[in-house]
Order: sequence, then C-alpha cells, then structure tokens
Amino acid sequence: MTESTSAVEQAVQARIAAARIKVQAARQRREELGAARRRGLAARHANKLRRLAEAERQDDGGESEAPSV
Repeated sequence: MTESTSAVEQAVQARIAAARIKVQAARQRREELGAARRRGLAARHANKLRRLAEAERQDDGGESEAPSV
C-alpha cells in the first residue's frame, strides 16, 4: 500500500511550515533590533563620557583662571 498524504495532512504541514517561517522571521527581527539597541547604547555611553570629560576640562580650566583672594 502506498502512502499518500491527504489534503488535511498537507494543510497541516503547510501551517506548520508557515509557523516555522514566522518564528524564524521574529527571531531575526529581535536579533537585528537587539544589535541596533546595543549600538545605540554604546554610542550614548560614549557621548556621555565625552560630555563628562569636556565638562571636567572646562571646570579645571575655569578654576585655574579664577583669581585667588
């Protein structure tokens, strides 16, 4: 006896395949968004450190120029 897949089995297999594709697409999207978030966090942190260093340089420069009483 030859096994043939019924229309119902084919529909179930198609739905399973579609669900796998959807899960994979969601996983890919999360990975891409996570990578973008990490790049953004790193950039914001670098900017913060740059601003803090600049503020510290300005504070140091301002104190040395202030007249001593």
